Amino acid sequence: MAEKYRIIHALNQFFAGLGGEDKANLAPRLMPGAQGPGHLLEKLFPEIKVVATLVFGDNYIVEKGERAVAEILTLLEEPFAKAADQRPKLLLAGPAFNAGRYGLGCGALCRSVEEHFAIPAVTAMFDQNPAVSEYRKQVFIAKAGADVLTMEESIKKMVRIGLKRVRQETLLPEADNYIPQGRRQNYFASETGAKRALKMLLQKIDGEPFASEYAMPTFDRVAPAPPIKDIRQARLALVTSGGIVPLGNPDRIEAAHAGRFGTYPLKDLRAFSPKTHETAHGGYDPTFANQDPNRILPLDTVRELEEQGAFGSLHPYYYATVGNATPVAKAQQFGQEIAKKLVADGVQAVILTST
Repeated sequence: MAEKYRIIHALNQFFAGLGGEDKANLAPRLMPGAQGPGHLLEKLFPEIKVVATLVFGDNYIVEKGERAVAEILTLLEEPFAKAADQRPKLLLAGPAFNAGRYGLGCGALCRSVEEHFAIPAVTAMFDQNPAVSEYRKQVFIAKAGADVLTMEESIKKMVRIGLKRVRQETLLPEADNYIPQGRRQNYFASETGAKRALKMLLQKIDGEPFASEYAMPTFDRVAPAPPIKDIRQARLALVTSGGIVPLGNPDRIEAAHAGRFGTYPLKDLRAFSPKTHETAHGGYDPTFANQDPNRILPLDTVRELEEQGAFGSLHPYYYATVGNATPVAKAQQFGQEIAKKLVADGVQAVILTST
């Protein structure tokens, strides 16, 4: 029987079966053999043996940052100190799907393991995971689905990339299903660029399928709402992704990759004050926002315009979240939920502020 590829598999506390949010502050630990999806991994790829599972809490690895990574590297010293034929040849992390904290942990771990132990490390994430923009240039990230329903296919993509890296085989983003790292590779083409471009043009004219050699970004197109007939009679609302919340952040909105938004009263409030409000945002220096929260959400100016009759009335509540590294899918969810509330309350217009 051929020797199996020995690997370390990294999981968060949930997928390792140790708990949910109640265990999100779990310190890193090594567990023997395969855990959770590691069993499926070994079933799909009999040539692989999971010698240990590294487990970390989502909150712990994100909040502790470099300290948590240093603890993990110390834990991994033992398996990598073994004889050459017993050492792990690869680290696989996840799949993390669209889970922001999990993705950030997997990205930081893969980057550090490659640098420290000089072995390949691969993870898998949904392309909207906030960790993708931070780690895609440094880490091989297989294209995973948005949720656990795509577990099997996501594992297959991640493992295939990992094995090709161990074997030092050539990898290409489209062929091997990983998120492009922005690297360019020279090669000799059978046809000149002019011929290839004309061929694609003719395919497009004839309605035939074709693939561009230069992938273009895709953007959502949102149809603009019709103009307000009379702004002087309209009810206006304030919404912000700049993180302005009542002092103490009562809803515990996260400083990054927010999982919630808050609804806060404006009745009898003419302006925000550092004694009553602050920012929960972790993506900018909060000093000036905390000195004057109106810099992010200009309630003072809006009240002046209201008194001048520039619009009908101000909605008695405002809605706030943090846009820092928040996944697009989650932001869309927030927007839909807030819009339903505003429409139900007769609001015709919104001032949306960011940072």
